[in-house]
Amino acid sequence: MICLFLSIFAQIFQSGWTGVNERTFIAVKPDGVQRRLVGEIVRRFEKKGFKLVGLKLVQASEELLREHYWDLRSRPFFGGLVTYMSSGPVVAMVWQGLDVVKTARKMLGETNPADSLPGTIRGDLSVEVGRNVIHGSDSVESAQKEISLWFRQSELHRWESSSSRWLYN
Repeated sequence: MICLFLSIFAQIFQSGWTGVNERTFIAVKPDGVQRRLVGEIVRRFEKKGFKLVGLKLVQASEELLREHYWDLRSRPFFGGLVTYMSSGPVVAMVWQGLDVVKTARKMLGETNPADSLPGTIRGDLSVEVGRNVIHGSDSVESAQKEISLWFRQSELHRWESSSSRWLYN
């Protein structure tokens, strides 16, 4: 039993899902790419102190998007969401850092930009819920799922940031 626990703990630690190694999936949606907001969004995450460990520009297939948004499949807007998300390139990213999932969600703001505070990405950069610029994982579990959907393990990089000693105690 102890060996099983240690094995599971080692897998979690090595995969980067705890503490300063926690990871989240962030995607700049087609409207954000078309409006040239990628640099601004990357800048905000970098200024916060998070580490970029994966980044790519992709034209997402409907198959990938149907899997990504599987939990929303019964909603009336599902088909339109898949069509919209496949209408142009998406910038897929993986960010790493302490409490990155929770913090990123706060940085994004509410799904409906009208409910988002100024200073959040959606509060500052978007107007309508159907074109809200960005997606972010809502839990560590969904981050794990989304990262594995959008990235192969070989596309994620482990590197040591020289600023980490200035960010973490």
